[in-house]
Amino acid sequence: MAAAEAHSAHNYHPLPVVIASGEGAWVTDVEGRRYLDMLAGYSALNFGHGHPRLIAAAKAQLDRVTLTSRAFHHDKFAAFCTALAELCGMEMVLPMNTGAEAVETAVKTARKWGYRVKGVPDGQANIVVAADNFHGRTTTIISFSTDPEARADYGPYTPGFTVVPYGDLAALDAAVDENTVAVLIEPIQGEAGVLVPPPGYLTGVRRLTADRGVLFIADEIQSGLGRTGRTFACEHEDVVPDMYVLGKALGGGVVPVSAVVSSREVLGVFRPGEHGSTFGGNPLACAVGLEVLAMLGTGEYQRRAAQLGDHLHGELRGLLGTGAVTAVRGRGLWAGVDVAPSIGTGREISERLLARGLLVKDTHGSTIRLAPPLVITQADLDWSLTQLREALRG
Repeated sequence: MAAAEAHSAHNYHPLPVVIASGEGAWVTDVEGRRYLDMLAGYSALNFGHGHPRLIAAAKAQLDRVTLTSRAFHHDKFAAFCTALAELCGMEMVLPMNTGAEAVETAVKTARKWGYRVKGVPDGQANIVVAADNFHGRTTTIISFSTDPEARADYGPYTPGFTVVPYGDLAALDAAVDENTVAVLIEPIQGEAGVLVPPPGYLTGVRRLTADRGVLFIADEIQSGLGRTGRTFACEHEDVVPDMYVLGKALGGGVVPVSAVVSSREVLGVFRPGEHGSTFGGNPLACAVGLEVLAMLGTGEYQRRAAQLGDHLHGELRGLLGTGAVTAVRGRGLWAGVDVAPSIGTGREISERLLARGLLVKDTHGSTIRLAPPLVITQADLDWSLTQLREALRG
């Protein structure tokens, strides 16, 4: 472990395990110990480690061409954009690499749309966001973060954002003005502890933004692509935003792939040279992304997340009366478990679980996040719950 950190910046505080290989929902460390992965790369590994279909797609493309840049066409690009647009029920796709790049692209898109289509005076566009958000770590994105760890010491901050409480429609309504171009929210706030908004909130956001001529941008980088038991978390309220921001699982845990997906009216504001990325939409990314979309197209993974998620949350709710857990939240195969301070910190519980062969991640001091690959079996899920119960006993 010391060697792993000797020459790397300490911007992470990993658990003391060095992973050497992975298959499905399991990983193996350099000493041969196996662990059940209940974090799944923050949902980037929705299909598990080394899924045969995704690895085969990547290997086949590696033998052909991996990068052309967008200076030229390649034979996977149109198919990927078409398949992703169809999955989202939208018209246009702008591929990028990381989730943060996709959020930055969404911000730029909304501002350009505001100036060119809505008629907002130049330099006056504002975007309304939710407190406790996590959309990435670029200087613009952390400018509208309310997390001191993410924000402190990186100023001066980018203007043009208004922060309102998550789940508060009245506050959102009050914050929208004639220069507002978009409302950017996570349908479920992941980094904040898997916070599910009150019933009707997403419906209210959709109605409000439509009535006020404002774009509704849904950051589904973690919540989308099957994690919550639907293709998109917005579907739980039958809501379709103006724009999806996608990433993580779109690359199958193989390569970084992200995208902004919207209508022709919105994404059509870009002209050549106004936005781009050397690796965005590269052949390798599109080949893997196409296979991800084909797998999602069957509905199998969404159904698994819904069915196993019901089981997971039913079992977790049983911990509420034990004195060890103060709250349980989530949807599908995604949960936030708040641990009572008398039992231990989130980090301490994570370390206890590590010793039991289970990998999880804490957040905000006392919350344990559970987000296993969607390929996990019920037997393995039940085993993980047994380990959690034992770890909470001390």
